Amino acid sequence: MGLLKHPKRNHKCLVPLAVVSMSWLCSSALASDYGTTGLIDIPTARMQPDGTLTATAAFDGRHRQFALSYQIAPWLEGTFRYTGFDEFSYWDRNYEVKAQLWDENLFLPAVAFGIRDAVGTGVFGSEYLVATKGIGQLDVSLGVGWGRLAGNGDLTNPARLLSDRFDQRRTSQIFGVDGTGDRGNGGEVSFGDFFSGPEIGLFGGLQYVLPEYPLTVLVEYNPDRYAFDRRNGSSLPSSSISYGIKWTAFPGVEIAASHQHGDEVGLAIEFSLDSLSDPIRPTDRDFISSYYLPQNKLPPQIQKERWYSRLLYDVERSGLLLVEGTLSQDQQQAQLVVGNASLALWSDAIGDLTAMADLHLPPSVRTIFFVVEDGGHRTATIVVPRPSSSYKADAATHLSRIRVLSGRTLEDPQHRTSFVTGKLNTELNLKSRFQLFDPDDPARYQVYADLFAEYSLSSHWAIRASLALNLENNFDESLRQKSDSVLPKVRSDIVKYLNQGESGLEKLIVEGRNTYGRSIHYRAFAGVLEEMFSGVGGEVLYWPSKSRLAFGASIAYAKQRDFDRSLKHLDYDVMTGHLSAYWATPFYNYDVAVHVGRYLAKDTGATLEVRRTFRNGWQVGVWATLTDVPFEDFGEGSFDKGMYFQLPLDTIFGGATRSKLGTRIRPIQRDGGQRLEGYSGNIFWDLREARYDAFQIDERLLP
Repeated sequence: MGLLKHPKRNHKCLVPLAVVSMSWLCSSALASDYGTTGLIDIPTARMQPDGTLTATAAFDGRHRQFALSYQIAPWLEGTFRYTGFDEFSYWDRNYEVKAQLWDENLFLPAVAFGIRDAVGTGVFGSEYLVATKGIGQLDVSLGVGWGRLAGNGDLTNPARLLSDRFDQRRTSQIFGVDGTGDRGNGGEVSFGDFFSGPEIGLFGGLQYVLPEYPLTVLVEYNPDRYAFDRRNGSSLPSSSISYGIKWTAFPGVEIAASHQHGDEVGLAIEFSLDSLSDPIRPTDRDFISSYYLPQNKLPPQIQKERWYSRLLYDVERSGLLLVEGTLSQDQQQAQLVVGNASLALWSDAIGDLTAMADLHLPPSVRTIFFVVEDGGHRTATIVVPRPSSSYKADAATHLSRIRVLSGRTLEDPQHRTSFVTGKLNTELNLKSRFQLFDPDDPARYQVYADLFAEYSLSSHWAIRASLALNLENNFDESLRQKSDSVLPKVRSDIVKYLNQGESGLEKLIVEGRNTYGRSIHYRAFAGVLEEMFSGVGGEVLYWPSKSRLAFGASIAYAKQRDFDRSLKHLDYDVMTGHLSAYWATPFYNYDVAVHVGRYLAKDTGATLEVRRTFRNGWQVGVWATLTDVPFEDFGEGSFDKGMYFQLPLDTIFGGATRSKLGTRIRPIQRDGGQRLEGYSGNIFWDLREARYDAFQIDERLLP
């Protein structure tokens, strides 16, 4: 950040924005039409770069496939796939996992094994062991497959030597979708079928990267006989050979065309994003500091002779916050409670704050204690030596003297910012919502105007309201207008809310957040909490400084709202609550949470969450919930599970913003294992970007 004596420069152009955005896109290994790293339909032993999120849409004469894949670790890839069949009406949802046993070296190929349709109906059920070796620009892959990848069988299944259980394999949990077979609930892990069947098959292929061109040629042999398709009226493929070409249109964007099975034309597009990299630090943030301006050029409330007043003016113009400040009795230490309203990385904010504090603090101050306040919670204290006495001489020495301590509350601060209260702030935004991967259709949508208002009661309490005004939606086309659930319909009636309440009150709450001492974070809330429930409740989190373990509790009384999303309510209420334990693991930035308690349908059980979280705002994870509701009562899907994604918007649009897009994707929405989303066990996740390990001692902390 630059604090200059000349006016702020105005660089308003799209080219830097595009560069910032594109820097987050990653050049990756190729995804197959199935979403998993591979050729056309078959997998290879290659992996995407660690942390790559890939979205794939593929179309051929048999299927429409939509897939989300994530490189969970350098050696582990996971995929959620949603497939529609062109020749009969059916949409299938399933998960795939692939693990690399070892990477390629000079003499050995990379080797991986995977399970396709690991959780689902079994329609695409298959397992495989595959090897890939690079020879210059050529990649050669050869594998053995079980299930659908066994085809008609080339070899006897060697697993039969271990146990008789590998002799036979169920075709799938769905024996037909035309009313002639048992569809089943699906959604279970079919352990009994893995690597089973009388025979295994061979598959393989070639991939050649054309030198000096962004093109890759693909050829594969796929033994799949498409038995499920044929039972429902499709034809047998005329060939097991497919070939195609893939074009790298832009970094992170691949477009493919293929000729499959001798009689089908396929098209696919793939988008990739890198969740690991930190964003580029904003540089166009220069302005004339209040230190250099005469009093008549400053707002009347800014007193130039007071260091806190000058610092406050500069901090607020930089998109940051100064909450409180105090000097030690000997004037050698300054404690400043600060907030971050605009920068994606807190480390960048500390660097900018350090530059401004160095300019405005009295010369006697040698050490600055920045108390980090994020969302009302004080999470950490960054101790920084006065830059003018250390940084300019030796940046490495300056970094070595920075410390990260626990958050704290200032006792009787000498200066406190008078935040504006009693003022109504409003915004009007154009928004959209999607109902993805419906069992009968890939997507329903709504475009609506969102009128948001906030009334600040204090620096920790506020009233927030959001009103949605429908502009366009197609939720009325859903085939699931009426729920068949035998449980209280706490979520499965969502289509009624989307139709009857296409315009309505989204939220009307009063909420407060704060930190007690150094380790206890809490929140309280009341009002219209979400589109389906109103209520009152609270949450508390105990998280000792620098500990990888945290413990929490949440409780709420919730009453179900009327379908028109007015202030009326239905005749259903529930007391819900959970005890939670969290572990910030040292492995690949993974965090694990377990929540045990009572859910909205009055069932009891536990939820396991695993998320990969980063200081840049990315979160990618999965969850699964098991309660005392039997699978047959839960209905289709057997138990609640899904994926969670949180994308920082500066990834997409660039610029300086902390806004994020968060969404949960379920294979199907049922009533068992449902919580109040956003009000149960959330403080831990909310504080991820400001917890102790977000402040790596690196150059991002430098002024």
